[in-house]
Amino acid sequence: MATSQTMTDSNAPSAQSEGALLVMLPPLEQAAFEAILANLRTALPAQDLVISAPEGISADAYPGFRFATTTPTKTSWTLTAADFVNAHQAATKNQARAVLMLGPESQSLDTSGLRDLANAVLAAPADLAIPCYELPPQAGLVNSSILYPLNRALFATRVHFPLAIDLGLSLRMAERLAAAGQRLLSANQSDAPVWPVSEATVAGMTIDEVKVGTRALPHPADPDLNSVLPFVTGSLFSDIEAKAAFWQRARVTPPAPRTTPTAHSQPPDASAEVASLVQGFHLAYSNLQEIWRLVLPPNSLLALKRLSFVDAPTFRMPEALWVRIVFDFLVAYRLRTLNRGHLLGALIPLYLAWVASHINIISSGANPDRHIEALATAFEADKPYLVARWRWPDRFNP
Repeated sequence: MATSQTMTDSNAPSAQSEGALLVMLPPLEQAAFEAILANLRTALPAQDLVISAPEGISADAYPGFRFATTTPTKTSWTLTAADFVNAHQAATKNQARAVLMLGPESQSLDTSGLRDLANAVLAAPADLAIPCYELPPQAGLVNSSILYPLNRALFATRVHFPLAIDLGLSLRMAERLAAAGQRLLSANQSDAPVWPVSEATVAGMTIDEVKVGTRALPHPADPDLNSVLPFVTGSLFSDIEAKAAFWQRARVTPPAPRTTPTAHSQPPDASAEVASLVQGFHLAYSNLQEIWRLVLPPNSLLALKRLSFVDAPTFRMPEALWVRIVFDFLVAYRLRTLNRGHLLGALIPLYLAWVASHINIISSGANPDRHIEALATAFEADKPYLVARWRWPDRFNP
C-alpha cells in the first residue's frame, strides 16, 4: 500500500493523484472523519483515492491517504449547487478518474455500499451511480409519494431516491452537474438542490442504481414539514418546468428487475398518529377550499369532499386522486395560479392525508414497497393527463 503523505496542492495536481477517485466529504467532526476514512480504507485501495479535507488537516496523521484541499462548504442534508461546482473543480485540479460524493452521516454506510458506488463509475460504464437506501416503512415518505413517482413518470427511470445524499459520478457527469449548479449559483441559490437523475437522463448518460442497505440520513436544520416540503417540491417542480420539452415526449420506463420485495416487520400501532393526520385534513378541508378550487378540478374536489366524511380507521386516499392532485399542483406552479409559497403550503395537508392513507394501508398488512410501486405505476399511467394540461391549460379553468 502506498504511504504517500503529500498534501495535494489545489493548483497543481500531484502526479500520484492522477487517475485516482476523488472522494468529496462534507464538513465532519473528527470522529466521523476518521470513521469514514476507516471505511474507505476497507472498501477501496487507499492509494487510488484522493480525499477532500478541511484546511489544516495533517496528512501525517493518516498515512496511506492523499488529501486535496477543497473549497469549504456548509453542511446540508442535501447535496447543493455549491457542492457540485466544488466537486468538478477539485476533480479537474486533481485529474481524477471519477468522483464519489458523500453526504453527512456517511460513516454509517456499509463498506460494501461504498465499494459498489465507487466501482459503478470506475469499473462499469455508468455516469451516475445513485444509492438505493433501505429505510423503515414510514420513513422518506415525501420521496415515496412525490419525488420517486414523479421522476419515474416523467423521466422514465426507476431510481428510487432521486435526491440521494451520496453519488458516484463520471467526469462528464460531474461536469454536467457543475454546470447546473453554476446556473443556480448565478441566481444566488447556492443552497438549492440539483437533480442528478433528470440531468443524466436529459443528457443521455447511463445511470446505475446501487443497493447500499441502511444508512443514517441527515435531517434538515429546520425539520418542520412546512419548510421541508415546499423547499423540496418547489425545487423539483422548477426542474420539471425547465425540462418540459424533454419529458413531454413518450418514453418507456425500463422493466423492473426481478427482486423479492423487502420483508418488513409489522409496523407499530399508529392509530393515534393517523387520527391526528385525518383530523388535520378535515380542518384543512374547511379552511382551504377556496385555494384548492383554484388548483383542482371538480372531480378531485368532489373526491376530497367525500374523504372529509371518512373516519381515521377507514381513511384511504385513492392512488388516482393523489396522482391528479400532484399533477394539478405542478401545473398551477408553472402557471403561477397563486403565490408559489401559498400554493405549496396548500399541498401540505393533502400530502398528510396521503400519509394517513399509506399508514392505514401498510398497517392492514400490505407490503410498503408494493404500495409505493403501485403508486408510481399510477403516476406513469396518468402522464397523458399532465401533458395535456401542460400544453393546453386554458381548456380547464377551475
